[in-house]
Amino acid sequence: MPPPADVVKVAIEWPGANAQLIEIDQKRPLASIIREVCDGWSLSGAEQFALRYADGPQLYITEQSRGDIKNGTILRLAISPARAARQLLERIQSHGIDARLEALKELAKLSADPTFAAEFINMEGIGTLARLVESGTHFGEMLAFTLTAFLELMDHSIVSWDLISLSFIKQIAGYVNQPMVDVSILQRSLAILESMVLNSHSLYHRVAQEITVGQLIGHLSNQEIQTYAIALINALFLKAPEDRRQEEYYNPLEQHLTEMASTLAQKHLRSIILNHIVRGNRPIKAEMAHQLYVLQVLTFNLLEERMMTKMDPNDQTQRDVIFELRRIAFDGENDPTGTEKRKALYAKDYKMLGFTNHLNPAMDFTQTPPGMLALDNMLYLAKVHQDTYIRIVLENSSREDKHECPFGRCAIELTRVLCEILQVGELPNEGCNDYHPMFFTHDRAWEEFFCVCIQLLNKTWKEMRATAEDFNKVMQVAREQITRALAMKPSSLDQLKNKLRGLSYSEILRLRQSERMSQDDFQSPPIIELRERIQPEILELIKQQRLNRLCEGSCFRKVGNRRRQEKFWFCRLSLNHKVLHYGDLDESPQGEVPLEMLSDKIPVCDIKSVVTGKDCPHMKEKSALKQNKEVLELAFSVLYDPDETLNFVAPNKYEYCVWTDGLCALLGREMGSDLTRSDLDTLISMEMKLRLLDLENITIPEAPPPVPKEPSSYNFTYNYS
Repeated sequence: MPPPADVVKVAIEWPGANAQLIEIDQKRPLASIIREVCDGWSLSGAEQFALRYADGPQLYITEQSRGDIKNGTILRLAISPARAARQLLERIQSHGIDARLEALKELAKLSADPTFAAEFINMEGIGTLARLVESGTHFGEMLAFTLTAFLELMDHSIVSWDLISLSFIKQIAGYVNQPMVDVSILQRSLAILESMVLNSHSLYHRVAQEITVGQLIGHLSNQEIQTYAIALINALFLKAPEDRRQEEYYNPLEQHLTEMASTLAQKHLRSIILNHIVRGNRPIKAEMAHQLYVLQVLTFNLLEERMMTKMDPNDQTQRDVIFELRRIAFDGENDPTGTEKRKALYAKDYKMLGFTNHLNPAMDFTQTPPGMLALDNMLYLAKVHQDTYIRIVLENSSREDKHECPFGRCAIELTRVLCEILQVGELPNEGCNDYHPMFFTHDRAWEEFFCVCIQLLNKTWKEMRATAEDFNKVMQVAREQITRALAMKPSSLDQLKNKLRGLSYSEILRLRQSERMSQDDFQSPPIIELRERIQPEILELIKQQRLNRLCEGSCFRKVGNRRRQEKFWFCRLSLNHKVLHYGDLDESPQGEVPLEMLSDKIPVCDIKSVVTGKDCPHMKEKSALKQNKEVLELAFSVLYDPDETLNFVAPNKYEYCVWTDGLCALLGREMGSDLTRSDLDTLISMEMKLRLLDLENITIPEAPPPVPKEPSSYNFTYNYS
């Protein structure tokens, strides 16, 4: 007879004694169980002891967390969190250097435990650590452990960052500014400053007064701390007031980080990132890729103000820009002296420039987006790539066969399309790593990107032999060309040009046709019947692939972790498909993680359901500021007895589909992800084409066999390999 559901069998260790094998009744008070364990080893003062896990993070067990204990878990009897906090607080204030170092080392490890952290903080432990840092008497390992403990304790969000003193901030900033500081101290100092900026508006201003861009740029060449440095740059820029982001300064490297707008476009910062990170001699890890993505988004978001600014038709300065476009394109033509003649000639020129409103082209820039950003792009092309600009304008203005490409209208719409593709104005998505290396290869990457795309658009217009009525069709093709090229992650603007050169209009048609053919459902009755026969076998094949993928396992980032010390956990299914194993990892694994390293497990028979998106508990808990659509689309949770959850945020859409499908298959439910539907259509189409090809290649015998009464009675044997 199996034991009751609320009874678990565990082993409990104590140094120098044989382990106790006991059954824990989860209905009994935890204090009563601890007293019984102490009695087994004749230990007095049971209230001074607690239970901890022997493996993994070795967290303390509380009344709230005891439900996580599983059968076969190894526990350890330890001194209580309050007693441990009191002892460590006394030891870190002792005069013996060795004793203080050991105490700080142990504190750095224990501070990750929320139960211990609460006790230590209640004893004014954070204030003690802050005073140790402010004193400036700690160096090397001792200081590194002090900063680690401080950061771990603050990460529990028990106390507010606003309580941090200015002298503490100055001391931490001093470590960042010093030329010769231990790497571990630099890492923790940068992480502390980043947390200050992200968690406190008032501390943002204080940190911004202590750190300059030039000081952080110097750290970007150090591979061990560059992730922390770029994360702090991103945090400061993300929290900068809107009016400060757009300001420009003569020499931003000497300005404080509140003046960020021109800094992100500076050649020195960009070249350091390009040479030491993007093209560095180490592969870019997930956290660095995320920081590059964030930097890319924040840089493009500087364009938002211009994108959402309408042109004032009465502003002469803005009208002069349009006049400059006309002058560059048609320079050499003599202006008539009469006002009316000049207006008529200008209207003709503006029509040849491709503006919709010939009499007052300023009206073309009153729609947002793209607003004034489109005019900025056009002026950049006209001044920096003047020959290209003149060629495009004159080439189309001289045509009289209705196939001219309207430059002005195309440039405005293209700017809007590029803003949509690159999501200008949107906040960075948590966990997204989608950065484009080529945008770090040029000081004016956005403008150069536009110049490449406007030439593509002009070329595509000619290839399609388009007229004004085909404008929207051409823009759709151009959007597809650009999107497909970006998906190939070109490393430079020249590579982008090569990718786009290979994506001509005829190639887009071929790709569309190929994709359409691979998804076609032939509607004749025999084909429909063949499809119905094949589908169950294909679904079973997909199911086995999903389950095999779950057995291999996947690595996930800790939900809500914003710290640069990356937190990972791994989950995989046992080979007999009966248990889900999971556990924390120090770093992202390079290969398969053995089950022995995963300390926690969930019996599949205990799983009640799988929920996704906004139905996940961890998505309901996240605040609106931290929530975003992309994270929501990658979230799923496993609900299991008794009312417990295991929460996931997949690293990408593929892993999300694989895991949700695999878990549904595990529970005997329908696999309904987009990936499964796509795989099903693709594999069925492949198998049907193979079978139809086999039928076409059959040699007709001299004496054909009798025709069966029912063609549907043929048996097709599916053998996919």
